[in-house]
Amino acid sequence: MEEPVDSSTEQSINPETLFQLNYGMCILGSAKNDRANACVVNTVFQVVPDPVIIAVSVNKENLTHEYITNSRVLSVSILGEETPMPFIGRFGFRTGRDIDKFKKTNYKPGITGAPIVMDNSAGYIEAEVIKEINVKTHTLFIGRVLACQTIDENRIPMTYAYYR
Repeated sequence: MEEPVDSSTEQSINPETLFQLNYGMCILGSAKNDRANACVVNTVFQVVPDPVIIAVSVNKENLTHEYITNSRVLSVSILGEETPMPFIGRFGFRTGRDIDKFKKTNYKPGITGAPIVMDNSAGYIEAEVIKEINVKTHTLFIGRVLACQTIDENRIPMTYAYYR
């Protein structure tokens, strides 16, 4: 039988090990004052099947975080494997404070008003925020799903491992 690890002992954390966790790559969107914004996330997951509840982790410095906090709604557009890197870069490496991320992007407002990205998406989810959990630099938004649909059943969802 192994001895329990002494909690006072410094433990090594290899960040590369965390990349073995497999997440889907998504565009997380919201709207504020009739303006849409979105960012790339890889931490969306279903928490409860009935009613359907999801959770998503968002950096507090992201403009999308501000929009979700204000509007209490969000959309998740599930990216397909064939999504080009410049498209991911528009939503993942730029801030909506400097550019309109939806310029030249095919999208539609969902039933909540949050933007649903049609380009490169396998499907989408819309939710209303029912709870927030503060986790240091991020907020874990818990949302009740109001709508979710497949956009392209032939599009294979992109995982973080595939993206990386």
